[in-house]
Amino acid sequence: MAWETVIGLEVHVQLRTRTKMFCGNRTAFGDPPNTNVCPVCLGLPGALPVPNAEAIRLAVRGAIALGCTIHETSVFARKNYFYPDLPKGYQISQFDRPLATGGSVTFESPDRGRMRVGITRLHVEEDAGKLLHDRYPGKTAVDLNRAGTPLAEIVSEPDLRSPAEARAYLTVLRQILIYAGVSECSMEQGSLRVDANLSIRPEGVTKLGTKTEVKNMNSFANVERALEAERERQVALVESGRRVEQVTLLFNAATGQVKPTRSKEESHDYRYFPDPDLPPLVLAAAWIAEQRVALPELPDAKRGRLENEYALSAQDARVLTAEASLADYFESVVEAGADPKTSANWVMGDVMTSYNETGSFPVSPPRLAALLALVREGIVSHQAAKRVYTELTMFTDEEPQAAAGRLGLVQVSDQVALSGWVDEVLAAHPNEVARFRGGEAKLMAFFVGQVMKRSKGKADPKGVQPVLQERLLQTA
Repeated sequence: MAWETVIGLEVHVQLRTRTKMFCGNRTAFGDPPNTNVCPVCLGLPGALPVPNAEAIRLAVRGAIALGCTIHETSVFARKNYFYPDLPKGYQISQFDRPLATGGSVTFESPDRGRMRVGITRLHVEEDAGKLLHDRYPGKTAVDLNRAGTPLAEIVSEPDLRSPAEARAYLTVLRQILIYAGVSECSMEQGSLRVDANLSIRPEGVTKLGTKTEVKNMNSFANVERALEAERERQVALVESGRRVEQVTLLFNAATGQVKPTRSKEESHDYRYFPDPDLPPLVLAAAWIAEQRVALPELPDAKRGRLENEYALSAQDARVLTAEASLADYFESVVEAGADPKTSANWVMGDVMTSYNETGSFPVSPPRLAALLALVREGIVSHQAAKRVYTELTMFTDEEPQAAAGRLGLVQVSDQVALSGWVDEVLAAHPNEVARFRGGEAKLMAFFVGQVMKRSKGKADPKGVQPVLQERLLQTA
């Protein structure tokens, strides 16, 4: 039997604030354990939570970027459960009246082309602490630094049909949130976490099967691997006549397997009720409109504009807009006077390589534009320019022409010098000269290459060929 996979994702994104959701403790990653805690995040008697206004603003910005409907009134609720990293015994979240609903993410599916996945809801909540199982042999340590960290939970509709689609969706969702300035979305630092719900059903059937939830995935690649493993597990169960149980599973990246941990909770298990310490969150329509106007250009809009404004291909625009900083750098190079297509090629090549290595742009846009001008004017060759670029990444104050001169890479166009190198090459290769005269015109490339080699790359290639042509005809 052919089975259809149905996937929905719950993405928890840490909002980009300096302090926690309901208190003034730092959210800095990597601080010593249990140093960023206070009576509010520890849930001590008499401590009252106060919502972080910046966290609310960022959550609204994220909801707008995803095309959601922002509700002027939403309600904080207590989600009750016991776990060692949840000191209050409940998590402050939102339930029946979330901050935003609706919305969508559009992306390229590897199987179905361009498609849209609906967003069910986006709500704000606080994070729990962290359990550390590798600090003390046979024991589990608790670090409550993360307790109270502001999160936006983004729940998708069950519109995804393969693990590869889930990965593609997550990639675009992350890009949108980073562009909007909502979060750093670093899975390594825990600022983006994914819970994936998966079920299977016979192809052509509309009723959903029993879903399971997969957790503990630390990269988008592992999300895809975990969902593939869970799909195979469910198919094997059903085809052997057994039932799929609604459970939560953990993914082991080392083995590539999923392992059930507990039965899956339903909303009634958490006994949600409005938090008595927090009044409803009321947002003015005018304030929401201000956030909409303040939203920066998003990836889809930027891609379209780069294609139209700079006559770039769709593929080039996709690569350049992979990160907002890369697109901004490209546009700054063009604004400094460089040709758009040439700039795009350099940014997607040498610039991206150095950016991936260092996380920064060691060569400023005006300096790169000046280097490209040297190539355009024939002062240095394209290959020499690559050497100059490497030099510029190490000497941040040096100008491109000075670096090219210091490295001896300025092209020679002087006819006397070119003629000298040409005569030396022709004298050194009499057999090839004879063959050329005999009709092997393709040897011209060989002669040009030899002149470039003899001149150590200094000869202007555009000037070499006319001199060669002249000499070969003169001696014929």
